[in-house]
Amino acid sequence: MNRYTLIALGVGLLVGLFIGVQIPSSPSPQGAPGMGSMPSGVAPGMPPGGGAPAPQPGDNFQARITAMQSVVARDPKNVEAWVQLGNDYFDTRQPQKAIDAYQRALELKPANPNVLTDQGVMYRELGQFDRAIANFQKANQIDARHVQSLFNMGVVYLNDLKQPKKAVEAWNKVIQSAPQSDQAAQARQAIEDAKKAGGG
Repeated sequence: MNRYTLIALGVGLLVGLFIGVQIPSSPSPQGAPGMGSMPSGVAPGMPPGGGAPAPQPGDNFQARITAMQSVVARDPKNVEAWVQLGNDYFDTRQPQKAIDAYQRALELKPANPNVLTDQGVMYRELGQFDRAIANFQKANQIDARHVQSLFNMGVVYLNDLKQPKKAVEAWNKVIQSAPQSDQAAQARQAIEDAKKAGGG
């Protein structure tokens, strides 16, 4: 099951949710200690101003980060460990470190739309909007039904690049790809808000 990280964004009123898809934690790679499973969803009680949700009490991110750093030092070709390290940096709001860890994972396994999407979310956190869009587009080229990358594309187009028409195009693709999904429902609402913002 995919883990969804939801980030609230607003244009006047709330326009929708920015969704990063993180790979669920797998068993500890090569005997790494302390890698508990990540929760399967994050409630939409999001921090103001966007960004990854704050770590929850009891989440021992630093222990997992230390463990994963040890794993990748011993085994730099361990894709799962690089992804987990990226996920923990994502969750602890360390975007550049998350980008770097995801990049190592993508060098080993390039065609992973979930990792591309999460890396795109982190590019957005650093204000690198064109790189975020490029990641979301690549994820969607790999998997045309990858609705998280499409939805994120719309959010960046609307909120960051101020291109509401392109945002609406991306969200219409979400609706076409998975009309009954939660993302489609969010996309329909976001389209209405984008039209009010001049997206036609």
